[in-house]
Amino acid sequence: MEDTLAQNSRSIAGRQTVIRAMEQRFAIDPVRQEVLAEAHTIVIKVGTQVLTDAQGILDPQRVRHLAEQIERIRQTGRRVALVSSGAIGAGMGRLGLRQRPKDLRYLQAAAAVGQSVLMAIYEEAFARYGYHAAQLLLTAGDFDHRVRYLNVRNTLLTLFELNCVPVINENDTVSVAEIRFGDNDHLAALVANLIQAPLLVLLTVVEGLYDRDPSQPGARLLNTIPDVDDRVLQLAGAGRSQLGSGGMKSKLKAARLVTLAGGCVIVANGRREGVLDAIVAGEPVGTLFLPRGGVLRARQRWIGWAAQPRGKLIVDAGAREAIEKRGRSLLPIGIVRVLGNFSKGDVVAIVDTEGREFARGLTNYAAADLRKICGLRSDRLAEVLGPDYYEEAVHRDNLVVTT
Repeated sequence: MEDTLAQNSRSIAGRQTVIRAMEQRFAIDPVRQEVLAEAHTIVIKVGTQVLTDAQGILDPQRVRHLAEQIERIRQTGRRVALVSSGAIGAGMGRLGLRQRPKDLRYLQAAAAVGQSVLMAIYEEAFARYGYHAAQLLLTAGDFDHRVRYLNVRNTLLTLFELNCVPVINENDTVSVAEIRFGDNDHLAALVANLIQAPLLVLLTVVEGLYDRDPSQPGARLLNTIPDVDDRVLQLAGAGRSQLGSGGMKSKLKAARLVTLAGGCVIVANGRREGVLDAIVAGEPVGTLFLPRGGVLRARQRWIGWAAQPRGKLIVDAGAREAIEKRGRSLLPIGIVRVLGNFSKGDVVAIVDTEGREFARGLTNYAAADLRKICGLRSDRLAEVLGPDYYEEAVHRDNLVVTT
């Protein structure tokens, strides 16, 4: 009798465990439902290991499964842009390389071979649903230069109109710096800001962000992160995957880039069955990063996070408080020092006396003129520059707080 009761008890406990797991699997997070309701455009970044096998060879079946889920997202009326790693991994498989090369020449060669393989598989996968994959190979310079930046944006929006799925990748055959670390995480964040996508999904081979090293006992997956601050950045380990070039830290930096501009980010396991379906359904999959403030205009996003600063303006504590807390312009009197050689209209970084950047903006002055007037009150500017001068070194309308 006692054995029978014990068996029944274990059976009931087992069923309860299964039920709880099912309830959690099909639970709908109201916060995520709200995020998805606003997500008219979704940028999806897929990592190398999501698409390749253990030997680094591109797996067409995984690409087809990804395309199936993207098709279901498109059926909801949403637009999808795909930032895809995998070119180097595909090239490794085609060239018979067993390990990711460390020499830059071989990395670029593998990318050159693999990019055509990757796109051919995407085209075949999307053609099943009646639309095309459109390849865009970009470099950091495309985001730094304002005209090229707008051209990329116009191309993406036109591809959406033509019922295509943009497949975007770093141009690894010519890009030196970006190929080494976190290239496509950062690229995906820039693309999301470029087209003002409300949601960026970063698909990797981990479930999301944990409160400690996931290999440690008791490690807990964090469901929602309200602010990607320094404490959150410290949760990421320094490790990188064997085939990919980034790690969790690069994903957190990408999340910070998007959330500061008013977008949301989800980091989730791309090898999980139906992961995109679950995300779009509002299920608590992966880690959701919430926007820090209001949604910024496309021009503000370019100033704050896409264009590379041509110089630095070191400002005093009063100027920092006026910019961050009171939404004021930067006046010459608050500038302590001018670094770099820049022209009027260039993007400059605004940093405090400790060297911490907290804002960026378009300067009204070239560096040489700004050096003449830094630290001066507004009523003295005409004495130095004559009647034609700006009262603001950087006007509030051309200034973005980046912290």
